[in-house]
Amino acid sequence: MMPTPEQQARQWFDAAAADVQAAEALTERGLFPAACFHCQQAAEKALKAFLYGQGEEEVRGHSVAALCDLAARLDKRFAELSEHVGELDGFYIATRYPNGLVDTTADKVFRRPTAERALRLARRTHEEVQEALGLS
Repeated sequence: MMPTPEQQARQWFDAAAADVQAAEALTERGLFPAACFHCQQAAEKALKAFLYGQGEEEVRGHSVAALCDLAARLDKRFAELSEHVGELDGFYIATRYPNGLVDTTADKVFRRPTAERALRLARRTHEEVQEALGLS
């Protein structure tokens, strides 16, 4: 039996919450590239939660900017957010793969200020989705 839109939304929303928690813990430990990646994942999963909650049957892609644009078409509250969350897309590959950056390594590029900014964006995205879906 297929989950209802509400069930799918909750599953994705909870997965996003777990990624926010992981990003917080990784930031505390100084593992900034991994923290940035989990922030990207948190925002991606939160936006997918919103889209599934709106009745979308199949949500594909990993771009936070593209997902937020889709969400903004359904709820204007995401329009302003979409101006900012695209930054998280830069953390999807470069934070995880040794060849994701040219002439440097992720630990030299993704430092505490970047991780903290990414956390603010991930939390904000999660909170916007929580409010939009009426979740607690």
